[in-house]
Amino acid sequence: MNTELFDIGIVGAGVVGLAIAQRLASSPAFKNSEIVLLEQDSAFGQHISSRSSEVIHGGIYYPEDSLKARFCVRGKQLLYEHCEHYQIPCNRLGKLIVAQPGEEASLQALLLQAQKNGVGDLQSLDGDQLIKLEPALSASAALHSPSTGIIDSHSYMLSLLQLAQDKGVMFAPQTRVIAIEHVNEKFVLNAEIGKSTDHEEYQFSCRYLINSAGLAAQALANRIAGLPGELIPALHYCKGDYFNYLGKSPFSRLIYPLPEQNTRGLGVHSTLDMSGQLRFGPDTEFVDSVNYDIDPSKAGLYATAIGRYFPQIDASKLEPAYAGIRPKLSLGDSFEDFQILYGAEHGFPGLIQLFGIESPGLTASLAIADELVCHLQNL
Repeated sequence: MNTELFDIGIVGAGVVGLAIAQRLASSPAFKNSEIVLLEQDSAFGQHISSRSSEVIHGGIYYPEDSLKARFCVRGKQLLYEHCEHYQIPCNRLGKLIVAQPGEEASLQALLLQAQKNGVGDLQSLDGDQLIKLEPALSASAALHSPSTGIIDSHSYMLSLLQLAQDKGVMFAPQTRVIAIEHVNEKFVLNAEIGKSTDHEEYQFSCRYLINSAGLAAQALANRIAGLPGELIPALHYCKGDYFNYLGKSPFSRLIYPLPEQNTRGLGVHSTLDMSGQLRFGPDTEFVDSVNYDIDPSKAGLYATAIGRYFPQIDASKLEPAYAGIRPKLSLGDSFEDFQILYGAEHGFPGLIQLFGIESPGLTASLAIADELVCHLQNL
């Protein structure tokens, strides 16, 4: 970081922060802007962004006109275009949302919700049609989402970083922001650079500040001097574990049960990665701290849940893969949308804060970035 003054500072190099940096740097309106992207870890995307199902979602589940619905539907299109243009590995496998006997009405309600959100490619399947597509499945009906797919999230994030850096964005890993003040229409950031045991202090300023710190977004907001605490939403860590399934996958598509009624998650579903590895997850467990350990004894519980739609599941073939933490803004008793707060909403001109950017954040990343670029252009 060779200058003390930047035009735009972005804190958090997860997939959304990277997308914002890339879109800002590519915008003619910010062609000559000095942009810095800060990350407290040693590399980008170490938490939410690299610990997901790597699914490109369709935009099916979310309430009409919500940010999640709007950004997911638009983001899906932008993401596929990005992957095609920059040759990022992805695959439109399609997804089946399956219902058990007695759940068919809920499936139809989901179809109607998807249509309200502008998702027009869903197909209703009966049991016979379903078995022809996926013989290992057990279900009475399903919705087929042909535009749902998977992506190599690391390659995607790397492409965003490289494109941003090619346009002059400065990436500063191992940079921890410890205090922020708003002085003379600029944000003054005090930071520590380097390892926690061997670091140097650094201070710089920027005209615009974007908080895209993910799991640390609330903590960062609390470091902004004078920001009212009531404008910072509560944060709840929701942990989800993934288990690999040994052997050849019995499925060629993604398989999802109907979403959980408590809004915490989409149920323990079946996904594939770009190598064809089958995995199941995530579950939902609220925890007090960030911890990515997995209890192997959960395999039995997973097998019971998965057995509703995959009766031939063999629990002995389930082995721990990885875990992720989602930044929930509630304990799952009601729908919580993404929160994007602009300067007019908290009295700090030039400040944009993103809270609760969980699923479908990966799919929505470019759409969120475009929204922020448009906002900054109009200031």
